[in-house]
Amino acid sequence: MSIEKLRSIIKESDNIVFFGGAGVSTESNIPDFRSSKGIFNIFDNLEYPPEKILSYSFFKKHPDYFYDFYKNNLIYEDAKPNDAHIALAELEKRGKLKAIITQNIDGLHQKAGSKNVLELHGSLYRNYCMKCYKAFDIDYVLEAEGVPLCDECNGIVRPDVVMYEEGLDMNILRRSIEYIQKADVLIVGGTSLTVYPAAGLIDYYIGNKLILINKTKTPYDSKAALVFNDSIGKVLKQVVFY
Repeated sequence: MSIEKLRSIIKESDNIVFFGGAGVSTESNIPDFRSSKGIFNIFDNLEYPPEKILSYSFFKKHPDYFYDFYKNNLIYEDAKPNDAHIALAELEKRGKLKAIITQNIDGLHQKAGSKNVLELHGSLYRNYCMKCYKAFDIDYVLEAEGVPLCDECNGIVRPDVVMYEEGLDMNILRRSIEYIQKADVLIVGGTSLTVYPAAGLIDYYIGNKLILINKTKTPYDSKAALVFNDSIGKVLKQVVFY
């Protein structure tokens, strides 16, 4: 049985890397972007499409509109880590998991107790002034009326997330590639592996223990040692806690 095979692979390795996408967070009731119930499809009555609202050029021109959408639709402060987050934190605690590389910005891996988390798209929980670079937490942004302004220089405070039209942080990308290249086991979960450049990271893996856990098929299924078309929380819970 595949679950038993994955248990055995994990048991024998102490150099596992996890790469995760939006499907990890949807199990904590945070909507993704591209599925039928995702943010891009449920907001078809807006003046602007969500992709445009969440772009850097739009943010610069209309920070008020951006923040209205962002605060109401992208921040889920009450979201709790699910079985996937908890299982991954446990694998790290056991000294097996070396890094989590995530496309998510919700901080749930850290809430579950994971320490080495590489956030490709940044984090909602970090914010900074665009003028003087003073750092602010999420509460400062949420408590501000409209556009949050720096309490030192009055500059606009922006979230430390990668908006559309912006490139990924090259330092995070470089470290992610290094972890993937050195990994014995690469577990990929909750991503369709169709959005670049993040999906291209899988190509850096040179091992033979690629594990894919996603509810739908991915372009990499034929290259994987094991494929689970199932809930990532369910699979990881069965594998780690038994």
